[in-house]
Amino acid sequence: MASGIFALLDDIATLMDDVAVMSKVAGKKTAGLLGDDLAVNAEKASGFMSSRELPVLWAITKGSFLNKLIILPLAFLLSAFLPAAITIILIIGGLYLAYEGAEKIHEYLFPHKHKKEKPKLEKLSEEEVLSREKEKIKSAILTDFILSVEIIIIALGAVGEEVLLTKILVVTVISIVATVGVYGIVALIVRMDEFGAKLINLNDEENSFSDKVGHFLVNALPKVIKGLSIIGTIALLLVSGGIFVHNIHVYHDLIESIPVPGIILELLTGLVVGFIVLLIINSAIKIYKNFSANSGQ
Repeated sequence: MASGIFALLDDIATLMDDVAVMSKVAGKKTAGLLGDDLAVNAEKASGFMSSRELPVLWAITKGSFLNKLIILPLAFLLSAFLPAAITIILIIGGLYLAYEGAEKIHEYLFPHKHKKEKPKLEKLSEEEVLSREKEKIKSAILTDFILSVEIIIIALGAVGEEVLLTKILVVTVISIVATVGVYGIVALIVRMDEFGAKLINLNDEENSFSDKVGHFLVNALPKVIKGLSIIGTIALLLVSGGIFVHNIHVYHDLIESIPVPGIILELLTGLVVGFIVLLIINSAIKIYKNFSANSGQ
């Protein structure tokens, strides 16, 4: 009886050790996406009244956990009964990531012309304000759903050779850590300016140490969000390039002999594929618009 218990404990310890090791591997694979996830959610969670920032962020966080509860069982079922679908979804996700990264670079190099409109002051009732807030929360949760699918599929791809129980534990750990970590950091980011303002008003002295730190935090917030956006764009291209390099065997064998660091190859791969997808989508949109215009005449 005792030997059976010790054997069970040994099996559990071995399983936990495997989970810890594979969680590190999967964490490295998905870390690139977290920069983009962080930047997107910091942007989505900002722009609200100071008193509403944390309640809004908590609502988005709960939506993110619900997204994981929906995605995880479906991902595990596919992994168990149709593992080839994981690779296909992974490559489709890679195309989306590469396109998103290329689109951000294209927008930066060739910004779209937006009509300049004077800001309008609107008198909104409390119900209208809450309604708009709910719409923004829904938009943020939808974005989180897309990013969550990508993170979970990439994590599954990283542990594709492991037994099902290890896959479930590892991917679940990654999902929880990603949600808590990302939204915890987002909460700190969106409250930077509020904390800075409190430091500025801490005393009546001018140019005190607390004033300097407070002004630094207030001025740093937009730069932090912009910096995260740049890091996220690079991460998108690296992650997508890595997906193509490691999951398309023909391409992997083709570039294996090229004497260039792997990270450079992955970045260039993501960049090239991203701009090809961007060109195809933009061309398709133009063709559709021309066809609609001609058929309407």
